[in-house]
Amino acid sequence: MGQECAILAEGLTKKFGGFTAVDRITFSIERGEIFGFLGPNGAGKSTTIRMLCGILKPTSGKAYVAGIDVEKDPDLLKMHIGYMSQKFSLYQDLTVEENIVLYAGIYGTDNRIFKEKHNELLNQLGLLKKRDMLTKDLPTGWKQRLSLACAIFHDPDILFLDEPTSGVDPEARREFWNLLYDLSSKGTTVLVTSHYMEEAEQCQRIGMIFDGKLAMKGTPKEIKEKIPGAIYEAEHPQIQKVSEALKGIPGIATVSPFGKSLHILSTEPHLSAGIIAKSLEEKGLKKVSIREIPPSLEDVFIYLFERGS
Repeated sequence: MGQECAILAEGLTKKFGGFTAVDRITFSIERGEIFGFLGPNGAGKSTTIRMLCGILKPTSGKAYVAGIDVEKDPDLLKMHIGYMSQKFSLYQDLTVEENIVLYAGIYGTDNRIFKEKHNELLNQLGLLKKRDMLTKDLPTGWKQRLSLACAIFHDPDILFLDEPTSGVDPEARREFWNLLYDLSSKGTTVLVTSHYMEEAEQCQRIGMIFDGKLAMKGTPKEIKEKIPGAIYEAEHPQIQKVSEALKGIPGIATVSPFGKSLHILSTEPHLSAGIIAKSLEEKGLKKVSIREIPPSLEDVFIYLFERGS
């Protein structure tokens, strides 16, 4: 069964003493797919990735990556995967090229293959003109490119990225995702964790994790369709007062700020925009602009978070 897809987890669990970090999660990822893990800090995303990479031993459950049992053969597994951790982990006092040479050696890359791929990869990631720069002098976005270069130099079947664009500016994030799409189109499977909702939208499928449990999984479209009600957007000069008043209306499940507006989840079919506006008017808040909008992944995330998944 583990041979049929790139990644398969069955009841995967990790406990640290009396604390359960990952609680019996089950999912599969197809070859060449970009799959995103979404969840708050401490939800279990990084722990799951570390088990799938063979870094942490599962407490119970099974996991297969590239058809390999991660618990039985972690050394073989490492030759089929690339891993980019949340914290930048390359050597700051080495140049760009020296870091790549070092990691190519760690993965046992043949010298002939290294010479063939070296300049090609540097050029692909835009690092060719920066090859002699010390890594510590690179801007954050370029450091992320270098981390990716070191993670993919040995052509891994599967790439694990743990918050790869944390602290990176929006333009650098877009460029980084273009690189991921290119890798995916060539058959590389990507499992990425992120707290950026716009990045989750770019994944082919996502899983939402809360308190170590996989609360929901599917395509972004499928997940947004699972929200149990209608989403409304409210605008008003006194938006904080509107927020406080909304929380007292029966049938409203969540009220959350989105810029200068509010998003409202109504779980009662009869609770239309007009009825909500009328209820607010009765509370002294007149001319509140309310309209129904399509749900976003962030709306689903907030709903799951507030209900405790």
